Amino acid sequence: MIVDSHCHLDFDEFRTDLDEVIERALENGVTEILTICTHISRFHKILEIAEKYSNVWCTVGVHPHEAESEGQKTTEHLIELSRHPKVIGIGETGLDFHYNNSSPNKQCQNFITHIVAAQETGLPLVIHSRDADGAMIEILESEYKACPFTGVMHCFSSGLDLALRSIDIGLYISFSGIITFKKAQAVRDIVNHLPLNKLLVETDAPFLAPVPNRGKRNEPSFVVHTLKELADIINVKEQDLMSITTNNFHTLFDTN
Repeated sequence: MIVDSHCHLDFDEFRTDLDEVIERALENGVTEILTICTHISRFHKILEIAEKYSNVWCTVGVHPHEAESEGQKTTEHLIELSRHPKVIGIGETGLDFHYNNSSPNKQCQNFITHIVAAQETGLPLVIHSRDADGAMIEILESEYKACPFTGVMHCFSSGLDLALRSIDIGLYISFSGIITFKKAQAVRDIVNHLPLNKLLVETDAPFLAPVPNRGKRNEPSFVVHTLKELADIINVKEQDLMSITTNNFHTLFDTN
């Protein structure tokens, strides 16, 4: 069994063949899928998908790219939507200072609101971080000190310091198809510094298809290639890593 811990099944790339995508995932041993909310205005569509498929779960949140247009200043709406039994996480939220599609101030405000929602609900936080290691560490450690929370640094491609300090406060680290890319040695080098009980795998589909499918539309069935690469890096059997990452997912996210 493998879990794709982060993908975006509501995106237009899956509009015409989602049933087949889910079927291929199951055929490849991907037994559960977490589809992630990036626009709170599209949450209804994400929830429809999660309700349609028994093995699909979802989150609620606003991506940092959308912090200007949909950023949350208070927790009420997030918490209200999170009460649905198919919602098992808060996010995707965080900081992206690479594209800066929203101002850093708006991103920080939106991120902290999501953290507070996670603290108040007990749901794990799904965190996006790009070119924002310093600000990310400062916010995570400050907010955790005020009130502990749990979550995952998704699609990890940041520095070792952020990885280790995230682990120190109990967060998980999820790796995507990036670790299969030729130029991603820096990310691969981080893997062996992390404890096995904090590792997850994901696709971030429809983006970042792993080798040997790079350049194609990514989909949950492709997570098997990421898991194989991760197993090779840390020198464990694929079957063992399947069990480890699946158990880690269920430790972090409550699907009961």
